[in-house]
Amino acid sequence: MNKIITHNKKLKDWVEKMARICKPDNILWIDGTNEQRFLLEKEAEDTGELIQLDQQKLPGCFLHRTAIDDVARTEHLTFICTKKKHDAGPNNNWMSPSSAYKKAGNIFKGAMSGRTMYVIPFSMGPVGSEFSKIGVELTDSRYVVLNMLIMTRVGNAVLKELDKGKDFTKCLHSKAELDINKRLILHFPEDNTIWSVGSGYGGNVLLGKKCLSLRIASFIARREHWMAEHMLIMGIEETNGHIEYIAAAFPSACGKTNLAMLVPPEGLKVKGYRIWTVGDDIAWMRVDSDGALWAVNPESGFFGVAPGTNSKSNPMMVETIKKDVIFTNVLLTPDKRAWWEGADGEIPGEGIDWQGRPWKPGMRDEKGKPVLGAHPNSRFTVPIKNCPSASFRLEQHHGVPISAIVFGGRRAHLAPLVYEAFNWQHGVFVGATMASERTAAQVGELGEVRRDPMAMLPFCGYNMAYYFRHWLNMGKRMPKAPKIFHVNWFKTDERGEFLWPGFTENLRVLEWILDRCNNKVDAFKTPIGYVPYPQDLDMTGLNLPRQALEKLLEVKPDEWAEELKGIKRFFTEFKKDLPIELWDEYENLSKRIKSNG
Repeated sequence: MNKIITHNKKLKDWVEKMARICKPDNILWIDGTNEQRFLLEKEAEDTGELIQLDQQKLPGCFLHRTAIDDVARTEHLTFICTKKKHDAGPNNNWMSPSSAYKKAGNIFKGAMSGRTMYVIPFSMGPVGSEFSKIGVELTDSRYVVLNMLIMTRVGNAVLKELDKGKDFTKCLHSKAELDINKRLILHFPEDNTIWSVGSGYGGNVLLGKKCLSLRIASFIARREHWMAEHMLIMGIEETNGHIEYIAAAFPSACGKTNLAMLVPPEGLKVKGYRIWTVGDDIAWMRVDSDGALWAVNPESGFFGVAPGTNSKSNPMMVETIKKDVIFTNVLLTPDKRAWWEGADGEIPGEGIDWQGRPWKPGMRDEKGKPVLGAHPNSRFTVPIKNCPSASFRLEQHHGVPISAIVFGGRRAHLAPLVYEAFNWQHGVFVGATMASERTAAQVGELGEVRRDPMAMLPFCGYNMAYYFRHWLNMGKRMPKAPKIFHVNWFKTDERGEFLWPGFTENLRVLEWILDRCNNKVDAFKTPIGYVPYPQDLDMTGLNLPRQALEKLLEVKPDEWAEELKGIKRFFTEFKKDLPIELWDEYENLSKRIKSNG
């Protein structure tokens, strides 16, 4: 055990208690220094946990491979453990705290024998900010330690905060045997505790990420009257230096990270916009003394999906991942570089695939399916400060003021390119009914509509009906509430071709959103909300036929009448808990559709 640098008795007692259960050979406190990190990297190389990549081309970069059955978040093994099942809601798997502690406790028993227990004190959000929360993760994985050093603020500065008597989230993780039959990700909101055992995949084991920053934080946020949301935060700066910030929530495969680090399109470059990336995944938001909503990104790194990341989809991310990256489950090329499907440049002639097997392009498995070099959910972790568009306000204790909240989904026909909610309550309804259609890459029936309210369905740490109520209450607390919008980059024509080019061109839509926030343009009132007049979207340099734009902005009452059936089915799942205001919005929408039909 290295020297303990804390006077927090609660913390020391908890570490000792967990060590008695897990029985590690050693305990090492993580201090956040480069010296300790370099030592851990060297040890991880020696054990084969990490493979060093070409340090000339990719300085500070490594490759890691997980177990073959441990490549993604395991939602069916993820539980909310509250005393009452009802408090977890129909949106979560539930297990009683007593059963969960007992079941996982048996797996944790002696799980760290022969290993080191690492103690990681970490801050989600700038250290010392009123926004921030502290966690301490105990783990037997060097991979977890090295990723937490990227994704969170770790070290002695955090321990000094704890010495002031601050509370912390107790996070316990062990790889154990990496047995999928002994894998559990357990959240105890009432105890401010997270236990994860049997996994080595980032989404299950970097406990500051979805586990603390969303599932536990959403529970705390409701109690403390703030918001923990699955949202990007980005700033748009005009030539006069004025910056406005947007928070946006999209389900997976809808371009959240790409939007967070948008590059202005050629046609708008004359306006001199500059984009600032505050975060690509999580927003913690509070009502400040000015009556407006302010946000911080609690993370200090990106945990990005590698496949499809290239200079067209996300040029900023391509620049970001040139140094200090841990790649997971990508292809290793003969010259010690990382590659994945959809990457820039030529496809390598050979390599070692994500499972550690020799690979060549064109290989097929026994069922005739292409053998991928990188896993479809292969990842990279990289510090936000590497990003050329990283905001200078990342460490601002106050955060940034939010002008607009944007929801989005993948709808081939229904939703227009963009529309604005009538007011905050209607905006909550828009977020609560958010949905995406399944793509070919997702399990299930193609085109099937999946509801994902506020993109929080897998991450809300309590009954979502109460979460909707919390959103409604937050609106009442804000004299200057952000306006709420919905976007859909994925509308298609009769041939199934996308009508909107997306990517950099999305700035044209964000420009209209901010113009609406500043009362610079009028809008057309439809049954679902305010839609732009075509002339108010700046199409300079974009060769988009007028007919295509009209289709993008079209609202068809008959299609929305059909959508109401799906909304009703979804709302009914929450029974009497669903706020009456959302049923009122449902009825109002139904009436508006009928009168427009």
